[in-house]
Amino acid sequence: MNAQPLFAIHASYLIAAAMFVVGLRRLARVRTARSGNLLAAIGMLIAVIATLAATTNIGWIWIVSGLGAGSIVGAALARWVQMTKMPELVAFFNGLGGAASSAVALAYFFSLEIKRGATLSSVIDGYIILVLFLSVVVGMLTLTGSLVAFGKLAGKLPGRAVLLPARHVITLVLLGGTLAAAIVGAYVASTPTTTVVWMLVVVGAAALLGVLLVIPIGGADMPVVISLLNSYSGIAASMAGFVLLVRNEPSAYMLVISGALVGASGLILTNIMCKAMNRSLLNVLVGGFGETADAGAAGDASEYQNVKRFSAEEAAMLLDGIDLAIIVPGYGLAVAQAQHAIAELDEMLSERGVDVRYAIHPVAGRMPGHMNVLLAEANVPYEKFFDLDQINGEFKNADVAIVVGANDVANPAALDDPASPIYGMPILNCHEARNVIVIKRSLSPGYAGIKNKLFEHDNTMMLFADAKQALLDINAEIKAL
Repeated sequence: MNAQPLFAIHASYLIAAAMFVVGLRRLARVRTARSGNLLAAIGMLIAVIATLAATTNIGWIWIVSGLGAGSIVGAALARWVQMTKMPELVAFFNGLGGAASSAVALAYFFSLEIKRGATLSSVIDGYIILVLFLSVVVGMLTLTGSLVAFGKLAGKLPGRAVLLPARHVITLVLLGGTLAAAIVGAYVASTPTTTVVWMLVVVGAAALLGVLLVIPIGGADMPVVISLLNSYSGIAASMAGFVLLVRNEPSAYMLVISGALVGASGLILTNIMCKAMNRSLLNVLVGGFGETADAGAAGDASEYQNVKRFSAEEAAMLLDGIDLAIIVPGYGLAVAQAQHAIAELDEMLSERGVDVRYAIHPVAGRMPGHMNVLLAEANVPYEKFFDLDQINGEFKNADVAIVVGANDVANPAALDDPASPIYGMPILNCHEARNVIVIKRSLSPGYAGIKNKLFEHDNTMMLFADAKQALLDINAEIKAL
């Protein structure tokens, strides 16, 4: 390729990379997130077009078929997947990213000509071997780990932590075995067949490692897992880019840049999520969170004292004439598809002069930003969203805190019970409000599997019902006032 077209292609990649960075920056704020996502998508389109223009001897039928099939599936998923299923979809997409990176690395591996008597190390340099195996291992680990996360979120696998006997020993042995297989495949195997066999052993071991790393992690930690797997997919893509650099593929630079951005941002987000739970990443990865708690007892109403039941009519009367209401959304809101009902309540209260705000905990829901996206779908104004640090000092001034489907993120045990597994975790101080309305189906525990002391507070009133139906009933009663 001569200098002029090559300059245009690299200039296109530079523009695309800049759009990725700016788009990612805009994703940090709810108000600008939509435009940031669009900007990054346009950047990706530019990168794809530049890659197709730079590629010679291309099978256009496969390219066009892939673009068509991907566009149809993507459009269908975006239109018909419900918000409650969005965490599963994100986990699945993470897995596809890992699979794609592994496929790129494996395609390069199988394109190599390794003659009998030669080793992989005699064909390619050591650093290429390193990034080749890293791309395969991290990609496969991301694929299977994401599939397990998908299964847990979708209810097809147990959502609780699955703790295998001697799981840490098994994981370390498997990790060591993966490394050993990679070394043997690169530096010892001296026939094409044995080299391929050892590579397949690495693929299988990495796939099993991904399963073993995620199954001991319970539902309470799923937001962190999704964020971490997203980072893994970026790292795998970046490694795949380094592999392609060997073949002087122009697209390699784009893979390295975009993969590094995804990997770094995913790690930063993972760190933020861990801080929000006052736990280390190692503690999350070890798994088993909440398994020591007696989840069954926590769901037994006899274990609770002084629980006050409430009706929709009483809730409407309490909300009449107040000044400040803080809504605390949780996964139960998403399950009930109650975002539009809560938006209607917000609108009615606002028309009556009530200051309505939303307290968003970093790990509320099942993926990072789950509640923000859910409420934005119902056109709740971005200005009403407040994170934990911004809103916690306002609960003591609130007339009513309305907790809808949230549990662990509003449990005072994190503040005053050293024996609790969530002790020390930053929570939303709902209990400090003058009155608390908790909308929940039952007294069952959250993902941590522990009793929620908020339900027993003197200022807490429980409205046992499906979140959407309860909110619709409250809205009807307010209209009747």
